[in-house]
Parts: sequence; C-alpha cells; structure tokens
Amino acid sequence: MKHEYSVVYETVEDGWVMARVPELPGAVTQGKDLAEARTMIREAVELLLQAYRENAARDAAGSAIWETLTVDVPAA
Repeated sequence: MKHEYSVVYETVEDGWVMARVPELPGAVTQGKDLAEARTMIREAVELLLQAYRENAARDAAGSAIWETLTVDVPAA
C-alpha cells in the first residue's frame, strides 16, 4: 500500500537538517545533510506506522471489523 506524506526539512544547529512529517506527530529526525535526513525520515515513518499498526491490532477487540479507507487530500 502506498501513501504520500509531506516532509518539511529545516537547517538547524551546526548545519544539521531536521526532517518532520506534519501529518504524523512523532515523525521527526535529523541528518548531517539533506540526503541523510531523507533516509532517516523514511525510516522514522516506516517504524512509526509499523508501531501504530501493531498497537491497533493488539488493542482491537476480537470482534473488530478492519477495512481500508482511501481519501484524497489536496496538495499544499
């Protein structure tokens, strides 16, 4: 399943690049440069979404109904 997220990159102290995904609270990381920040934010999003899914599966009642929801979000 493919999802698209907006990523905000900002240069911070000592030239490091901070990356964050506004749609996913907690998806924040940094890299020594833009390339490393891109790699790190991809990994952070993947791990965060995996944790969300695992927590949801653990917390859902046995009778819960699961389905896929698709929405269109206008580009910024």
